[in-house]
Amino acid sequence: MTKIKTKRAYDTPEPSDGFRILVDRLWPRGLTHERLDCQLWAKDIAPSTELRQWFHADIPARWSDFEKRYEAELRGSDAFRQFLAEVSRHPAVTFVYASRDEEHNEATVLRTLCTTLIDKDA
Repeated sequence: MTKIKTKRAYDTPEPSDGFRILVDRLWPRGLTHERLDCQLWAKDIAPSTELRQWFHADIPARWSDFEKRYEAELRGSDAFRQFLAEVSRHPAVTFVYASRDEEHNEATVLRTLCTTLIDKDA
């Protein structure tokens, strides 16, 4: 079973993070590849530019709709199916994101969906 957690890109990587995946479409500002220390950049499964811009215009008010819309984008994506297969190959995975908001970001939506789907297949 895969244990999935989330972590800000600006936090220090730790061995317990396991397989680290950057889940943002854009590279985190000011970070080098070495400092970020991710084994995969999954920009193809990040929210579409349109969805991201819409959400960032009013994060608190749009959070619930964002969750639904992003999940719909993921479920319709071949890249997400490949991503899910990759995640399930590792015992520990950390979804890395740049947002300052630790509760309202794509990594939390992704963690919930992946955990649900991986547990269902287990």
